[in-house]
Order: sequence, then structure tokens, then C-alpha cells
Amino acid sequence: MGVDECGHGPAVLLLPALSSISTRAEMRPLMDRLAPIARVTSVDWPGFGEQGRPDIRWVPDALSTFLDHLLGSVLPEVRLIVAAGHAAAYALHHTARHPDRLDRLALIAPTWRGPLPTMAGGDRPLFARIKRAIELPIVGPLLYRANVNPLVVRRMVAGHVYSEASALSGERLAEKRRVITAAGARFGSAAFVTGGLDRVASRAEFLALARKANRPILVVYGAQTPPKSRAEMEALGQLSGVQSCVLPNGKLAVHEEYPDEVAQVLKPFLLPPC
Repeated sequence: MGVDECGHGPAVLLLPALSSISTRAEMRPLMDRLAPIARVTSVDWPGFGEQGRPDIRWVPDALSTFLDHLLGSVLPEVRLIVAAGHAAAYALHHTARHPDRLDRLALIAPTWRGPLPTMAGGDRPLFARIKRAIELPIVGPLLYRANVNPLVVRRMVAGHVYSEASALSGERLAEKRRVITAAGARFGSAAFVTGGLDRVASRAEFLALARKANRPILVVYGAQTPPKSRAEMEALGQLSGVQSCVLPNGKLAVHEEYPDEVAQVLKPFLLPPC
């Protein structure tokens, strides 16, 4: 598993989003800005990252078990979490089951439902069949490559991920291509896109996790967030004990594209003055 760590001070864990192009690298801009006040660690999720990955049919319980192990045995000193995208549901799920382990959670553009169920307004039997097809040998890699070609990725990024089209260019584009083409990448990607890694099945369950977590929660997202995803963030922000901050720019990768603005909001929440 890929891990990055820097800084000194209270321990903060940064959890990247789950997507076909996500890795811990998307958290580096935030790491650099939080390092002067905290010891910051970021780690790739199982099935994701730029390194080769095993051919495993990933399920939500596998990722939750990983997070439980990470916080219980590897980084037991962590009391503060910043979770992006789909990682938010896993962070809330962990906190709801271990209410004394964390002090605060910051959720950046939090989501709980994969792209296909979000576009369709719910799960469909077809999505599981798509996932199984991409997991097949021979046929699976062909289907996967057809759906992560440069044109498809650019359209996805422009529509949902970055506010500025120029954000995906140069070294960042090369880095995302390495993520997509890594050995075994299709398994985690197919599971995420089809909803196979959705930790909860409804908005009601998502909000119930936040209530059960019973910890101060900060929700940060950009004003240009796609409407269906933004509706979930707005619902979360209406809960008691949840602060919400809408930045003037940004979509689902607001933390990667506008790290200065996100860090400015995070710092007083994560480490409030005594």
C-alpha cells in the first residue's frame, strides 16, 4: 500500500476519494498546507492507487476492515480524519461503530453512491452484471480499457471532477493515466463505478451514520459540485452538529484543485484554538 507522511503535531489522517483516477496523490496539496501544524498521513485504499493491485472482487466490508485495522493498529494516535468523496461514508461508518476513537471529521465533497447509481437515481441489476463482466479474464480488460480511454476520462473529469479543464494536463494527466493502467486497476474501478463499493444504500442510511457518529463534522464542497451529488452534501449539512462550508469554486476534486481555500477552512476546525 502506498503511504505518505509529513509534518509535526497532532496526527491527522487524509483519506482520498474512491474513483478510477483517485490515489493518495490527490491529498498531497492538502498535506503540504497542513504539515506546519500537524503530522499528516495519507494512504491509498485497497484496490486503488498507482501500484499494481491484486485481482480481487472488492466489497465494502474489505475496505471497512482495512480502515479499522489502520486506525486500530497502525495509526492508533489519529484522532482527526479528513475524508474525500466516497471515503466519507467509510469514515462515518467507522466512527459510528467506534464512537470513542475519533474527535472530529472533515468531509470534503462527501458522497456515498457510485456514478452509475447516481446517474440512474438508484441501483439497477444491470450494474452488477457490468461489474462482473469487467472482472472476467480476457473480456474484462477490453471492456475496462474501452471505458477509461482518454476521451471518456476527459469528459468525466470536465463534468464532475475539476472546475477548470486545464486542471487535467501535464504531470497530473500522466499520473492519472498511471493509475488507470496499473495492473488490477479494473477491479476497484468497476466496483466503485457500478455502486459495488457503496457503504450504504440510501441517503437515510448515510445521514443515520452521521447522527450515530456523534462527533463534530465539517462538510466542505464547491459551488460547482454536480447537482445530484450536491443534494446529498446539502442534506448532510443540515444535521445538528454538522458545519457546512460552500467554496466559490470546485467540483468533486475541490481539495486537489483549490487546496489553499480548503486548507483555510480545515485548519481552525481540526485544531481550534484552546
